[in-house]
Amino acid sequence: MTIRSDRWIRRMSEEHGMIEPFEPGQVRDGVISYGLSSFGYDIRVADEFKVFTDVFSVVVDPKNFDDRSFVDFKGDHCIIPPRSFALARTLEYFRIPSDVLVVCVGKSTYARCGIIVNVTPLEPEWRGYLTLEISNTTPLPAKIYSNEGLAQLLFFQGDETPEVTYATKKGKYQDQVGVTPPRL
Repeated sequence: MTIRSDRWIRRMSEEHGMIEPFEPGQVRDGVISYGLSSFGYDIRVADEFKVFTDVFSVVVDPKNFDDRSFVDFKGDHCIIPPRSFALARTLEYFRIPSDVLVVCVGKSTYARCGIIVNVTPLEPEWRGYLTLEISNTTPLPAKIYSNEGLAQLLFFQGDETPEVTYATKKGKYQDQVGVTPPRL
């Protein structure tokens, strides 16, 4: 397995649409950085959020998820309550090659503020907008800026294509468009 560099990420995005829209450089002017870096790609969070709430006192059950657990929010930033979290989506759309696994890690700017970003791996041949889980671990409200950097993707290319890819197993999150809650 090989971690792929900026040259490979740029080529795959420009020639094969792996990341759309693709930012070929790292944008930093007055924003939390996003775009291509040496060995990764800093993704942006879109302006659509689902913020967890306890207004209806529902049980969070991944097998029978109740949409009343969320409050939908759209804006240039989102405030996540103390010790709570929100779901969001990337601004970018992804088409992962059949021999690539992508791992997401949080950006240091948010990590230093107690904000943790959790995303499961992007499996070979997965397509869609990535749903992001943003946790506020602090006892204070936390501000997340829309259309700015939130996390970094690392691309690992295997030495062969796996027997089963996300597309061939017909994964339940294939081609997701908006902020997607749990599915069974």
